[in-house]
Amino acid sequence: MNEPVLELRDVTFRRDGNPILHGIDLTVRAGEHWALLGPNGAGKSTILGFCGAKTHPTSGTVDVLGRRLGRVDLQELRREIGQVDPRHPLHSRLTVREVVLTGLTGTIETPMRWSPSAAEIASADALIDDVGLAARRDATWPTLSQGERGRALIARALVAEPRLLLLDEPTTGLDVAAREQLLETLDDLAHRAPDLASILVTHHLEELPETTSHALVIAHGRVVASGPVDLAVTSETITNAFEHAIAVTRDGDRWAARATRGVRV
Repeated sequence: MNEPVLELRDVTFRRDGNPILHGIDLTVRAGEHWALLGPNGAGKSTILGFCGAKTHPTSGTVDVLGRRLGRVDLQELRREIGQVDPRHPLHSRLTVREVVLTGLTGTIETPMRWSPSAAEIASADALIDDVGLAARRDATWPTLSQGERGRALIARALVAEPRLLLLDEPTTGLDVAAREQLLETLDDLAHRAPDLASILVTHHLEELPETTSHALVIAHGRVVASGPVDLAVTSETITNAFEHAIAVTRDGDRWAARATRGVRV
């Protein structure tokens, strides 16, 4: 069995005295690709904050890449975690290559007095090719479509060769074609980097890559289901999580969900 890259044990979290998470357990192993599913306000972003070494739990333990939160320099640990957030707060005219290279420094802008090596540039260019942006390598951030930005951010997350990749609703704002292109990129990545573990946050089953292997379904800060995706994502678990009768279907390796007309939970 592959080694764990992430372990949450009986994790709780309170914000301003209000309980947000209640006893969350999660183990992600090398090569596994998890979906984190649940309605808005369920606690998905809070859990992802632990996974990305951005937040400490109120109680319980969080081990990321073999290091326990509370006993490690978070800034140093974050450099070993790839993160894709479509709300990337870049406002300057960096090129695609420059954006990807900021994944090495863990910054939004290119740091002053920092220059990448020839090997680092070659690595960035290879990843840009891998995500299908070779022709846009020198295009500036404001000129990119939302889909192109998403693929550039995947390359940025991978340039530091992380063992854990976190994707926070990566298809936000994409049209159908751009969404499918991004999901194809993620599926290709799973085959090219077999030891990379990933967690993708969404509340739309249609946005799950075909290579999704496991799922954690939560509601009201509690686990509804967890484990292999076929067992965790069912009509029953999704209905319970979203508190509305939902029929879950799977066509090949793609998922879909539809409300069951006239039935309420």
